[in-house]
Amino acid sequence: MKTGAFIIPTGIGASIGGFAGDASKYARRLAKNCRLIVNPNVVNAACFSGITENMLYVEGYTLDRFFRGKIGLKESSDNKIGVVFDRAIPQDVLSIHINTINAVKTVYDIDVCDYEITEENAGIEFFVDKSGVSTGNVKNLDTIKKSAQKLINAGCKAIAIVCLFPNDEDDNYANGIGVDPVGGVEAVISHYISKELQVPCAHAPAFQAYEILPNLVDPRCSAEYITPTFLPCILIGLSNAPLITNFDDGININDLDFLAIPHNSLGGIPALEMNKLDKKIYAIRENSTILDVTSIHLPLKCDIINTYNDLTELIQA
Repeated sequence: MKTGAFIIPTGIGASIGGFAGDASKYARRLAKNCRLIVNPNVVNAACFSGITENMLYVEGYTLDRFFRGKIGLKESSDNKIGVVFDRAIPQDVLSIHINTINAVKTVYDIDVCDYEITEENAGIEFFVDKSGVSTGNVKNLDTIKKSAQKLINAGCKAIAIVCLFPNDEDDNYANGIGVDPVGGVEAVISHYISKELQVPCAHAPAFQAYEILPNLVDPRCSAEYITPTFLPCILIGLSNAPLITNFDDGININDLDFLAIPHNSLGGIPALEMNKLDKKIYAIRENSTILDVTSIHLPLKCDIINTYNDLTELIQA
């Protein structure tokens, strides 16, 4: 069976995968015929998850180290998960998230072994910069790290993080226009914890306004508008996320047969490293982002594939 990577970078307005789990159906079809590495952005959908048993759920910083040949990924199951909550989260919002944990444990038998509340507020700010990319700032990353370390010391193998985000008044995303405004700063948080603590991790935002509104929104982001919490998808993903290990002690870049990525976002580490190794890169034409980094602009060898369905047929063949 082939091993592939299906990656859609976060916060760059991908027309497929730039919303809430809207790339899941394509990844699920592909994963029927191969083992598939996905970043959380591909399958996370608030109270839903597109993850399947044939997928390896890997956060972006860890993915970059994998593609650079620095680490291996050791397949795992039933990971003990610890949850870090931002101290800024009000008690009523925290209670909703604790109920969510208990619901996920009850329905999916996922081992969420404990949670920690940070000693200080994380201090989240998010915005879309002049280039149109989602980004932001975290004033106190260290307080998140300290709580995560306590959970790891208690035996947790994966870390879910929930920070309080300011309420977003911009309706563009709900209408299917532009980028997910919170994705960029979420990546800052998960990249930092992955770098510092070497464990699978993912982030879900919490908002103080948690009422569910009846407004009709773009179907691609609708999963985020029918629930007050985005925590379930990351718990489901982290439960069977591969552990970070030595290069020779798991799946490594040498085992990877192909990379699938939006056609105009080829400037990242995954594509560049695959090109160095002369491995297959499939640039998907139907998936566009706000970037304009194509094989025309880079000395990079790739196959242009019109659609994800075409890619699935190719891998099946």
